[in-house]
Amino acid sequence: MVDGGCVFCAIARGEVAASRVFEDEWVIAFMDLQPVTPGHLLVVPRSHAEGLEDLPEDIGVRIWAVAHRLGRALRLSGLRCEGVNLFLADGEAAFQEVFHVHLHVFPRFKGDPFRIEANWQVHERHQLDESAKRVRKGIAALDIRPR
Repeated sequence: MVDGGCVFCAIARGEVAASRVFEDEWVIAFMDLQPVTPGHLLVVPRSHAEGLEDLPEDIGVRIWAVAHRLGRALRLSGLRCEGVNLFLADGEAAFQEVFHVHLHVFPRFKGDPFRIEANWQVHERHQLDESAKRVRKGIAALDIRPR
């Protein structure tokens, strides 16, 4: 494969089988091979983008819009669905395993196996304010950086 063996690019080109549920000229959505729950979907841009840094914002907006619609569709699908998670892993530290941006959309229900373990403790306001200051600095850097 010209794109270095990216399985999601191959799926988008129709070279690898996938159980497709939606596609347009910008994105494709298909069933995850290792579903967290029945109905677990992936929404993937057709053009290769390894991570969020490589993803044009307009394509990111399209991915979100499709995922939103699919999340609503899952509730009407007849699959067990008491809630929906949207999950995107960007980078190895975030548990990204396939390095082509993809947004997981999966139905949730009481007792399902999906868990995110974390320390959910409340932080002090000064810590939150310092983090907010750093994020604003990052936003300013984005605004002056050429695309």
